[in-house]
Amino acid sequence: MKKYTPLVLRLIVSIILIQTLRFKFTAHPVSVYIFTKIGLEPIGRISIGIVELIASILLLIPKTAWAGSLITLVVIGGAIMMHLTQLGIAVNNDGGTLFITAVITFLLSAIILMIYRKNIPFINKYL
Repeated sequence: MKKYTPLVLRLIVSIILIQTLRFKFTAHPVSVYIFTKIGLEPIGRISIGIVELIASILLLIPKTAWAGSLITLVVIGGAIMMHLTQLGIAVNNDGGTLFITAVITFLLSAIILMIYRKNIPFINKYL
């Protein structure tokens, strides 16, 4: 089981990221509302969607999982900050689902980064 844990974690984060892309790329009303409220509609919505797509692909490749998790930490960290400062925990009466998903994704990405820290080329020589 220990052998498959990193793969399962990477798959969970990738699936979460990929699942949210359909909302960003199809201009779903909730996604448009969120990005309008933070002043990043439509360029921010599409740009962040592209960055999340790249992160999800990098997460699926073991050698680049560290980069995918690092990108995810930055993007999702920004999403968490937007929830805490501008959007609120519950968005459009979702009961906090988006926020909770962001926190779970952030935590799993941090774990993935710790697991794959030895693959980071510019830090590897210091570990």
